[in-house]
Order: sequence, then C-alpha cells, then structure tokens
Amino acid sequence: MDAIEIESGPRPQATVIWLHGLGADGHDFEPIVPELDLAAPVRFVFPHAPVRPVTINNGMRMRAWYDIFQFGGGPEDEAGIRASEGLLRGLIDQEKKRGIAAGKIVLAGFSQGGAIVLQTGLRHPERLAGIMALSTYLPLQEKMTEAHPANRDVPIFMAHGAYDDIIPLARAERSKDRLVEAGYDVRWRTYAMPHSVCPEEIRDIRDYLLRIL
Repeated sequence: MDAIEIESGPRPQATVIWLHGLGADGHDFEPIVPELDLAAPVRFVFPHAPVRPVTINNGMRMRAWYDIFQFGGGPEDEAGIRASEGLLRGLIDQEKKRGIAAGKIVLAGFSQGGAIVLQTGLRHPERLAGIMALSTYLPLQEKMTEAHPANRDVPIFMAHGAYDDIIPLARAERSKDRLVEAGYDVRWRTYAMPHSVCPEEIRDIRDYLLRIL
C-alpha cells in the first residue's frame, strides 16, 4: 500500500502502523510523531486508505477503509471491513520481512482506522505489541468468536471524546465493555473533546507506547 513512513531514530526495532479516519489520508497523523518524543527508534507507517464511494456522503468517492451505510450503527460493510483487514495484514507481513518481529508491532487507528485495527489485531495469529483504538468502536461484534488466542492478553488502549457527535461515547463504551467481558486487557480513557485528538490524549499515547515497546 501507498503509505507515509517516519522513523523516530536510526535502525528502528519496532513499528507503529497507524490508520486514519474517513476522508483523511496518511498525512493526518504525521505531525504526531515529534509530539510523542519517543526515546526509542520506532518506524511509523501511515497508509492511505483506498478511494471508494461512501453511502452516508451521498456516494461521494473518498478515502475510506469501508463503506458506512447509515449514522449510529446498523448494518455493516462486512466485505469492506474484511478487505481492509487483509490490507493491514499485508502491512504487518511487510514489516516482518523488514526484520520487525510481530511482538514489536503496534496497530493504531482513529475512527474507521481504529475499527480496522480492532478487527485485525484480535484475529491476528501472532502476538502483537499492542492495539491502539482512538475514537472508534468494535466492528462485527457478533463474530468475536473469530478472535485468535495469540492476542488474548494484548494490551489495548482505547480513548474517546466525551463530546463526540460522530461516534457517540456510549457506542464506544459498549465496545469497551464487550472487550472487557471477553477478558481483554483494556486501558480506557475519555477526554473533554469532540471527534478528535487532544494534548492530554497524546501524553497518554506516549506513555502507552513507552510501556509496551
């Protein structure tokens, strides 16, 4: 996949693959790398989602990891979700070929991107370093039985804005509760913000990455 790559130091020994939200691109979270100020050398990979029609935007073509049929939940684009899961698996394999062990790979994503990292990370057959799901929800919840035991204890960081009017906080909390009930290690944070990222959240992301890497 076409992607932006930034390395925080020479000879990185870990990788964060970070997926953007609907209508954005790989440049969206590029500015966050220097703000994280990681002491360890880490490769950040910011892929661009495919361009596709999006139903809630009157069929307008834009970068999206899957189609969204309606606001607030309801039927999901399972085919699109699974196709993007395949794309993310390909990025994981690419990093492994470059010498980064699966246990040193973090999957991160915002909004739609966060849904794809949850979808992919829980099903991945090798233990990952972590899953970071920002302002998002758990897709295809009725198919959680597909989860692979390799990542049963993976540390998951979930964060959400209390004033999010795109993905309401209650929907994200239901996803978090579903994961906790299934036995996952979820670190949950909420912030006084809308559907976005704030400085306090960036500090917590930094702490999380330093802890798991």
